[in-house]
Amino acid sequence: MNRIFEIDCVHLQSGLQSNKKNGIRDAFFLVQETFLSTFAADSRRCAGELNSQIMTIGIPTELGTEKISRLLRQYAIPAIIAMTASSLYNMVDSIFIGQGVGKYAIAGLALTFPLMNLGAAFGSLVGVGASTMISVLLGQKNYEVAGKVLGNVVVLNLIVGIIYMVLVLTFLDPILYFFGASGQTIGYARDYMQIILIGNIVTHMYFGLNAVLRASGFPKKAMIATILTVITNSIMDPLFIYGFGWGIRGAAIATILAQTISLTWLVVMFSNKNQLIHFKKGIYRLKARIVKDSLAIGASPFLMNLASCLIVILINQGLKEHGGDLAIGAYGIVNRVSFVFVMIVMGLNQGMQPIAGYNFGAQKYDRLSKVLLQTIGWATLVTVTGFIISQVIPRRIVMIFATDEELIAHAVRGMKIVFLFFPIIGFQMVTSNFFQSVGMAGKSIFLSLSRQLIILLPCLIILPQFYQVRGVWMSIPIADLLSSIISGFMLYYQINKFKKYDHAAQR
Repeated sequence: MNRIFEIDCVHLQSGLQSNKKNGIRDAFFLVQETFLSTFAADSRRCAGELNSQIMTIGIPTELGTEKISRLLRQYAIPAIIAMTASSLYNMVDSIFIGQGVGKYAIAGLALTFPLMNLGAAFGSLVGVGASTMISVLLGQKNYEVAGKVLGNVVVLNLIVGIIYMVLVLTFLDPILYFFGASGQTIGYARDYMQIILIGNIVTHMYFGLNAVLRASGFPKKAMIATILTVITNSIMDPLFIYGFGWGIRGAAIATILAQTISLTWLVVMFSNKNQLIHFKKGIYRLKARIVKDSLAIGASPFLMNLASCLIVILINQGLKEHGGDLAIGAYGIVNRVSFVFVMIVMGLNQGMQPIAGYNFGAQKYDRLSKVLLQTIGWATLVTVTGFIISQVIPRRIVMIFATDEELIAHAVRGMKIVFLFFPIIGFQMVTSNFFQSVGMAGKSIFLSLSRQLIILLPCLIILPQFYQVRGVWMSIPIADLLSSIISGFMLYYQINKFKKYDHAAQR
């Protein structure tokens, strides 16, 4: 018999029915109804035990009561540090490869971006969906099901990681040539991806468990895991690339070993039986409802990463056709620089996610609006900073990655164009993540795909025919502008709906 630690199930169920009468049809309520209808009978008998566990373990109920600005600092700062460290983690590889292996090596590394995006897509399909579910379940105080979500994350990551590794390794060379590889770059791309794919299971498990840890109310521990990975990788990179002479393979080996060390630490933490959500017998059996709901919520970042994979392929193909291998290398540099600022915004989003998920679950729409607006403000500040740097000192930034003058010139030109509408990117990213955080999968998916497929894809096909390499670069800021406008209209409509719900609740 299932035993769910749930407070006031009757109240939650009546609240659900009330909201359905008000016309809410979002995925969150489908998840809520599924879990409550299945487990409510047992949960009422466990209220006393729940109170004891809350006193012992300290569930983050502050998410529904504490001042929003303080909560956002508390949850976002560790995530920002972790995501910034993560961006530096990726950047370190590019710097050591560009400076120590050569200009074609950094082009070869850029060719692996679509495969990295594809791997991230499958990882986010499991990890992001599960972490969002856990935040919502914690808001409902449905702790036993949250534990089962943890077990399903482990099993799903294992399955997905093995399948992805086997398929891509089997067809690696044809895939890389399709992505834009040439005789000068294929060797570097192959050497790097072979190691990354062999360690793919570790990567998926590491990112998945770290996302769950953060969503469970332990953002600082999640930050420590990421920083540990960065520091370890930064130490091993020069040792393996230069000291052992392993070149680009050394960078890949350092990446996987660093993730393995952090994954071991995460496993130790989740093995602690004193934690409410931890590894234990009975949670590893896949549950159809958990898998279905988790994948539905994770579908948004999955499709976004999948679309990113397609877009990067088109960018690489267009740059190779009109600018050659060094143009692809230039894109690799620009991508890494923009990634720093994007990851900071993602850190803000990760800080917002448990706060938004909890308060949406508790139907506190005024607090939900506050955390959204504050996150947008900080995200815009970050992207404006990126824009200023890209326009004022682009050459200094590019020279961190490269010494070849032709490669530097390509990258400087590309950076100035790509960052043209960067100030509004923060708004667009927060809006898309907000819908995902409250379980509105359809809206998040639409926003994610509108930029990539509806706008950017046609631009990448059409503009290079008229403007060659410049047309490839121009496609990116045009997509940024138009997708932000779409996000603004959708968010305005949703905020008004929340205001109506809040007014109705106060009557």
